[in-house]
Amino acid sequence: MIIVLKPSASPEQIMNFTNMLKEEYNVKVNKWEGVHSTVLGLIGDTTKIDMDYIDAQDIVENVKRVQEPYKKANRKFHPDDTKIKINDDITIGGGSLHIMAGPCSVESEAQIVDIAKSVKASGATFLRGGAFKPRTSPYAFQGLKAEGLDLLKIARKETGLPIVTEIMRASHIDMFENVDIIQVGARNMQNFELLKELGKIDKPILLKRGLSATIEEWLMSAEYIMAGGNDKVILCERGIRTYETFTRNTLDISAIPVVKALSHLPVIVDPSHAAGKSWLVEPLAMAAVAAGADGLIIEVHNDPPHALSDGAQSLTPEQFDKVAKKVFALKSSIDKINSK
Repeated sequence: MIIVLKPSASPEQIMNFTNMLKEEYNVKVNKWEGVHSTVLGLIGDTTKIDMDYIDAQDIVENVKRVQEPYKKANRKFHPDDTKIKINDDITIGGGSLHIMAGPCSVESEAQIVDIAKSVKASGATFLRGGAFKPRTSPYAFQGLKAEGLDLLKIARKETGLPIVTEIMRASHIDMFENVDIIQVGARNMQNFELLKELGKIDKPILLKRGLSATIEEWLMSAEYIMAGGNDKVILCERGIRTYETFTRNTLDISAIPVVKALSHLPVIVDPSHAAGKSWLVEPLAMAAVAAGADGLIIEVHNDPPHALSDGAQSLTPEQFDKVAKKVFALKSSIDKINSK
């Protein structure tokens, strides 16, 4: 159940009303203070609460029951967009557009530092790179693991770019202490034990949508993290498995406005994994920005034909530069249209 309070409600009135709800109905009350109003979210057994009685209170503007099983990720409980501050210069959400760029796998110090410098020059605000790599084949390159994390930190020191990399298991969390954004891959979207542990830390989590996950299942996975106390969740649409075989996956562009209607969490898009083909990255990235994405995560490699993983979908630094210029120009045009 959610209760929207009138803007005129005083802090004392809100406190007294909240205490009454807790004592009378034995529910947990979460409070969100928006720009124009305060919202109370009631969690627990609300079936015995008389909505007419609540609606009749002087400080209540309206009250409604919530059917969706996710509460903390629900926009009804949190009307304003969530903004996740990474550092003094970078905040994800709230109208900004950020690009996370880098190789699928960290292969060497020279490789990751060189790519980091080039993508930063092209406007990327994050360096992405895989240290631990979940691969379909057990014989494929599995990443440099801990060494890869160290190389990412070297690249961050050289360029100042915050780093984004994927975690595979809960026992690795301590190793990711100095990672700026921890990525949960599509295969781990419903690794609930991992999600619970990530809910206990104070660090942004990039949660990729599962290969065949519905939007509700995706949001419920975000709920697992948020239920543990970590509200810094960034959703990532990366394509879902459909009947189509021409592309690696099918990018669900509709998921961007749908999720933004249902949830307050930022949404970024991965056109590289969705397409599986480098020449499709640009049009999919443009479509994602036009649909309202808060950011993109794009694979960039200095020598795609010889990449140890996902070379076919990786852009060269030169190609990335062109794509970045186009998506930022598109974003600027959209902002101008929206401001009119």
